[in-house]
Amino acid sequence: MTTEQQSIPSGRASRVTALAGAGAKVGVNYLKHYGRRAVGAGADHEALDEANAGAIYDTFSKLKGGPLKFAQMLSIDRNILPEAYRKQFAQAQYSAPPLSYPLVVRTFKREFGNEPLAIFDSFTRSAVHGASIGQVHRATIGEQTFAVKVQYPGVADSLDSDLAVVKPVALQILGLKSTEVGPYFEEVRERLLEETNYNLELERSMALSKATSEKIKGIRFPEYYPEYSNRRVLTMDWIDGHPLDRYAAAETDQDRRNAVGQAIWDFYHFQIHQLKQFHADPHPGNFLVDEQGQVVVLDFGCTKLIDEQFHRDYFRFLDPEVVEDEAAFIEALETLDIISSEDSPRDRELIIESARRGTRLLGKPFHEGSFDFADDSYMASIFEMGEEQRRNQDFRDVRTARGSVDSIYLNRAYFGLYSLMGLLKAKIEARRDVV
Repeated sequence: MTTEQQSIPSGRASRVTALAGAGAKVGVNYLKHYGRRAVGAGADHEALDEANAGAIYDTFSKLKGGPLKFAQMLSIDRNILPEAYRKQFAQAQYSAPPLSYPLVVRTFKREFGNEPLAIFDSFTRSAVHGASIGQVHRATIGEQTFAVKVQYPGVADSLDSDLAVVKPVALQILGLKSTEVGPYFEEVRERLLEETNYNLELERSMALSKATSEKIKGIRFPEYYPEYSNRRVLTMDWIDGHPLDRYAAAETDQDRRNAVGQAIWDFYHFQIHQLKQFHADPHPGNFLVDEQGQVVVLDFGCTKLIDEQFHRDYFRFLDPEVVEDEAAFIEALETLDIISSEDSPRDRELIIESARRGTRLLGKPFHEGSFDFADDSYMASIFEMGEEQRRNQDFRDVRTARGSVDSIYLNRAYFGLYSLMGLLKAKIEARRDVV
């Protein structure tokens, strides 16, 4: 049983102290690692990564908010993190330590002026689901059952200071320099601030659910309740279902797996290419599969708007003629700030060839139309390409933060989508009508 957390460190000083403690543990791990190597005991880099990842995640999970959300975001992309970090950080998707009931009551009193049981007939004392920004309780009024998401105290107020103290940790893990990532951290900050505003999430959840449910088959959304929601509490229907990763592990009927995969693919396809606003948090914990095989989409806290011009520039890379035409491909890379006139000829060539290889590989589902994600070699080739780049010293020497800031969450959405398709081993119709 997960031990409930009685408090969250609040204030910049206490949160900095907590992260400094994690940094000290990492430092001790490095000393032990180099000590073993010095006496000829051998260097176990995997053990070092596991020890450091555990120390960092333990601290992030107690701080919650920005640090834990950062861990969750990174866990989606196997190309970014060493495997030990990815496995540890994946816990942030839906198994963070929950807060104790008195802290939940405090939030209700501050936001509603009443305790939970003055509003609902029943309300679980323990959270049924804990994540980075808030935790979910099950409640009832009469015969109706609700999922009530309660934000962790102080998350919104501490976000800016959280990002300031997490930034050095992020730079160390990702191997980037502070001067390179300013605009990208600002983009992440804006999205995280939006996630702490449950009034905004309520508005987006209702609008995107309505727009999507009218067009996409096999997708289902909970109904949301403004009368039981506010800036720190969000109430929706409780829907029973299997989290997507558990469904994928248990479901043996390939047709049903394909149908679930197609529904999720179409859900993203429609939002990105028609609505130009999309669910930007594609981890398995945000999708359930109900008893009828419908996909239940949860959590519109993180969404991203993209404008028409950026959409055209980004999806030019799905046009085979652009990819194979040297001049057109270079122009497309320059438009998205992937290469610049300041790059040396050697760096420029390395980036262009890497981008061309990645574009061909990631564009395969669209180019082939009908695509089988059960082909383990395809997903393996994506991960291997990322690992090669991460370990390639030549590539690391030019590995600055590149590309439009608008690409961050779109890249994340597609990498998450591909990962979900691979998890399901689904065969889907990818469609080519996006360019």
